[in-house]
Amino acid sequence: MAYLEVVTGIVLLVVAGDFLVRGAVSLAHRAGVSTLIIGLTIVAFGTSAPELVVGVDAVLKGSPTLALGNIVGSNIANSLLVVGLPAIIAPMTCDAPRLGRNLMMMVGATLIFIWFAQSGTFTSSHGLILLALLAMFLTYSGMRAKKCPTELDGLDEITEIEEHPIPYRKSWAMVIGGLIGLALGADLLVVGSIELARAFGVSEALIGLTLIALGTSLPELVTAMVAAIRGHCDVAVGNVVGSNIFNILAIMGVSSMVGDIPVPDSFLAVDIWVMLGAALLLIPFTRLRSQLGKISGFVMVALYIGYMVHLAHSADSAAVMGMPI
Repeated sequence: MAYLEVVTGIVLLVVAGDFLVRGAVSLAHRAGVSTLIIGLTIVAFGTSAPELVVGVDAVLKGSPTLALGNIVGSNIANSLLVVGLPAIIAPMTCDAPRLGRNLMMMVGATLIFIWFAQSGTFTSSHGLILLALLAMFLTYSGMRAKKCPTELDGLDEITEIEEHPIPYRKSWAMVIGGLIGLALGADLLVVGSIELARAFGVSEALIGLTLIALGTSLPELVTAMVAAIRGHCDVAVGNVVGSNIFNILAIMGVSSMVGDIPVPDSFLAVDIWVMLGAALLLIPFTRLRSQLGKISGFVMVALYIGYMVHLAHSADSAAVMGMPI
């Protein structure tokens, strides 16, 4: 049943998140809301809704390290897997407008995250700071987009709505259904993950780093793979950077406002540094405005597989010693 709950939860989160974004974008477009506002709010927050709902639900159910593992694991998977796999299919260009600035903001957010983690617990005060930084990031992005509107022209969600309008009642049904689906999916995923952690004698943080992180990163991975097949995979890097910023500032910000989130020693020793290293790995390509080719893609995927092997080995070692990790 735990496996079924996890799989069903992931499917519901992916489908419900897509429904919510498309329905909300349609309603906003009908109401005459500008593309700028839609892109910075509805699309940005909507695509991160699965991770956000899972994080809040995990904290409310007394499993806060599950939320922490989801954020760290998702960012690692985004930087290595979501970028690496499409690069194997087709070269990824890293010369999108102002991508370098956003990447440096992602690295900055990661360093702040690591700084807060050193205290041993994410508290509501940390959450307030992260949400304030999110507001500053959105304000900056809005000012930048006004000066360069073309940066928002390629949003697939908005383009699709303009080409194929969704009826008004159907849009509302998609929004309501999406919200319900997200709540149900998050609940199933969290409950199933907790049961699996207890059954295998591993920590909830480890489940968050692996199973939940991969599950909530599926939409970004599918989008990147489809874009690579169509020859437009350069957008994957920008999506990863934006998603990672939202994971740290929005999801950790809101989750830590709901309840304190302790940081296990294993995160302080390894995982948060892997997250930082994965982020730094993208800097040379954006600074040189070069391409991520097949070799780079294979290296990134190999690094991610190596990290998964490390987690599995750590779990086995802890099981032998009779201690959860």
